Amino acid sequence: MTDQLNFSEEDKPTLGTGLNVLTILTFVGCGILLISSIYSFVSAEKSYDAIVKAQDNMANAPGWVKGMMGPEMVEMAKKTMENKIPILLLNLVGVALCTYGAMEMRKLKKQGFIIWLAGEVVPIIASFLFIGIGVFKGFSSIILLFPIIFIILYAVQRKNLVY
Repeated sequence: MTDQLNFSEEDKPTLGTGLNVLTILTFVGCGILLISSIYSFVSAEKSYDAIVKAQDNMANAPGWVKGMMGPEMVEMAKKTMENKIPILLLNLVGVALCTYGAMEMRKLKKQGFIIWLAGEVVPIIASFLFIGIGVFKGFSSIILLFPIIFIILYAVQRKNLVY
């Protein structure tokens, strides 16, 4: 086994283009999640108040707006406000795991994929546990699209991880 891992300089595996692009996009995504998590934490009360205030104007709103801004939205905003500290902490853990996992995958380490995957799933589980399934309904379900796409793309690139 050790003979297989002792590569000469010309046989040493290099970071492929696909894995390079994915890890760079992961770093960008981690930055976006970090900023949005901090913003959500800071503005949780203000967002809740705005949604409650918007409920007063719902009588004059079109039907599609009423569907998006119903009582479920108020309840989700309330839960987000009440649980803003654990949501922030778990999002920060997710950012840290994804960043570290991507750095490990840039070194072609297989364990990086597992660490990154854990970091990808932690914020989703945190949202589900503290806000509820409503966070994944309607237009908000698009937030699940990016993790699913990245999980598939990284799974395809796993063959390039050699250590």
